[in-house]
Amino acid sequence: MTNQTYLRRIRVLARLTLVLGVAASIAANVLHARNNIISQGIAAWPPLALLLTVELVSRVPVHRRVLAVIRIVATTAIAGIAAWVSYWHMAGVCARYGESPVSAHLMPLCVDGLVVAASISLVELAGRIRALDAAPARTQPSGARAAASTAPSGAGIRTPAKNATPARKATSSRAPAAARTPARKSPTPAAVAPIDATAEDRTRQPRLAPSAA
Repeated sequence: MTNQTYLRRIRVLARLTLVLGVAASIAANVLHARNNIISQGIAAWPPLALLLTVELVSRVPVHRRVLAVIRIVATTAIAGIAAWVSYWHMAGVCARYGESPVSAHLMPLCVDGLVVAASISLVELAGRIRALDAAPARTQPSGARAAASTAPSGAGIRTPAKNATPARKATSSRAPAAARTPARKSPTPAAVAPIDATAEDRTRQPRLAPSAA
């Protein structure tokens, strides 16, 4: 059993305890009221308002401190009104049904104390459960960033196949073009005139000196 599951079970127990205390307070107020539905409804309203306020405080998360302070002040005021009304109603009911004056004035403190303890426990458990539920959402992005930073720069990166396609098309388109262009003809060397061998021999022969007359 995880910590969150345990806290949720404790929250259910705290909510049942709060409902039990509020039910006892409502019963005492209804018994003390007159025997008509209007008086009984008026007497039952303060404990019921306290129960609804505590449920709202425990279920709605806090986003701004100012609003949280206002909500706590309003809850405290409603709790004070409900405690004051329920105290005298329950003390009168206990005295009517045979309890001693001391017991009649101490019995409402048990019920009001139970309601206050259950209300505070319910609010604290709700805040703790919300904090535990938000913890995995905060750690997951940080873990992903750490994994991304530790991974090698070139690992797992593949070049898309689309980038290689235009290169292949370009090379294939250039090859036929090169094949189609005819090779340039090398310039034909100029015709060399034949050399006269007799003329070359004549020039090589030494000239004879003229004979003396």
